[in-house]
Amino acid sequence: MKRSRVFRIALFLLAVTVGMHDAHAQQPPPAPVAVAEVVQMDVAAGQAFVATVMPLKRAVVGSAVDGRVVELVVHEGERVAEGAPLAKLLTATIELELAAAEAELDLRNQELAELEAGSRPNEIEQAKAKMLGAKADMEFGRAQLTRLQQLRTSNSASPEEYEQVKARASQSEQVYQELKAAYDLIVEGPRPERIAQARAQVAYQQAMVDRIKDRIKKYTVMSRFDGYVVVEHVDEGTWVTSGDPVMEVVALDEVEVLAYVVEQHAAHIKPGATVRVDVPALPDEVFTGEISIVIPQADAKSRTFPVKIRVKNTITDDGPLLKAGMYARVELPIGPKQSAIMVPKNALVLGGPQPLVYVVDGDQRGGSVRPVPIEVGVAMPNLIQAKGPLEAGQRVVVEGNERLRPGQSVVISRVVASPSQPARADLNGGNEHGTD
Repeated sequence: MKRSRVFRIALFLLAVTVGMHDAHAQQPPPAPVAVAEVVQMDVAAGQAFVATVMPLKRAVVGSAVDGRVVELVVHEGERVAEGAPLAKLLTATIELELAAAEAELDLRNQELAELEAGSRPNEIEQAKAKMLGAKADMEFGRAQLTRLQQLRTSNSASPEEYEQVKARASQSEQVYQELKAAYDLIVEGPRPERIAQARAQVAYQQAMVDRIKDRIKKYTVMSRFDGYVVVEHVDEGTWVTSGDPVMEVVALDEVEVLAYVVEQHAAHIKPGATVRVDVPALPDEVFTGEISIVIPQADAKSRTFPVKIRVKNTITDDGPLLKAGMYARVELPIGPKQSAIMVPKNALVLGGPQPLVYVVDGDQRGGSVRPVPIEVGVAMPNLIQAKGPLEAGQRVVVEGNERLRPGQSVVISRVVASPSQPARADLNGGNEHGTD
């Protein structure tokens, strides 16, 4: 009985030990995070205004020539790069003209190359041989003429015979001079003026080819900037005349958010200020932009001034997040400055019923995190107002916060300096100079 009791106690202690080990093993290790301090600063009070997302550029691309559409290279909703073709017109006849012009250009280039290369060595040798043969005939004729002159003094040769030999000698000398001049010309090569003429012919023909190619380019309708096709004005087979619209393209890599501000507030809005842009269709995204312009022309009836805010868009595989025509709200700084709690934009955790940030409770090395629900307010470069139970000097997670759970242990691997504070050394001995 005693042994049985001892055995049961040993089994119990073993089970408790294993259970404690399993419970300890189930605790996740501390997650490495980067943190930044909550800061307090004076910012202008903001007010929300209704706005609309507009493309940064919009172009109705038309045809430069008359012709028939044979191919639509892109279609509505597709992305197109700057200089990429949108549609092609029939160019069969012009391409035949181009082929003939390029063949003529090749001929002119070959003629120029022949002149610039000069005479071949065998051509020079051939001319030299002819010249030397003529020289031999000339010397033979001279010798005959000398002998006849001696015979004539002794009346051994008739005047007719002498005149014939003299004529042949003169003729052979003329032939020699002609072939010698031809030899010298071959050795010297073509005249510079002929080479210049050939070059001019090549340049003229090249201009003809470039002219035809430029005509062919006009038969391809191209986009003038990166963007998306939003309207097709033609179908394949449509006949278009010069100036007819073919496609409409909008640029959405950056967008302009257009708001209308009443005249009482327009004077307080300054270009260059950073503002927050909320798009109800994208509740999990917070956008910030910069006021690009306040148009100094009010609507006569509503007394509102157009304000444009430029926002960098996010391009995904499915297209741009911000689309032309989306409804938006912008928080514009229009009131007097007031003290506000500011956190880095990267500290926001979205996707729930309310934005929140994770505050680290512990020492400089780490601790545990707790979620703090907030409301966002006005924005500054890299910072955004956080309305909620936060205090200046608290540390919020700015990297690694998307995987955290309430109460989870974390270890601080890096302290990111807030824009209003000097950079701090990280825990590994390095310096962090950037801002988030």
